[in-house]
Amino acid sequence: MALRIAQWTLDVHDLDLMAAFWSAALGYRVDRGDDAGAKLYPPDDAPPDVLTVWLQRVDEPKRDKVRGHPDLRPADGDVDAEVERLLGLGARHADVGQTDDDPFVVLADPEGNEFCVLRNEPRR
Repeated sequence: MALRIAQWTLDVHDLDLMAAFWSAALGYRVDRGDDAGAKLYPPDDAPPDVLTVWLQRVDEPKRDKVRGHPDLRPADGDVDAEVERLLGLGARHADVGQTDDDPFVVLADPEGNEFCVLRNEPRR
């Protein structure tokens, strides 16, 4: 028996800001709960194994580079256009020691949480 990743959970300060960013970035819908959090659901036509996202409100600040982060791929494969779209949504470039030759672009969301946009499929 093996596990599968079902959900990505992210601690956030500004729930509204982060729900707006990540729902727009991923094309997910937002469901605000009664527990100071927000669940982001993929489109209804997404395959059943597509992750949900849980944004969990916390008070403590982000201190260092996030040790676990999502690696994302644009649906149409156009990494440069997707990076520009994400920057327009409020992401920024982040330097975590990567080089220009690395097959990914490192960005940070509006609260500084790093994530990557991959230039290649990870299963190759």
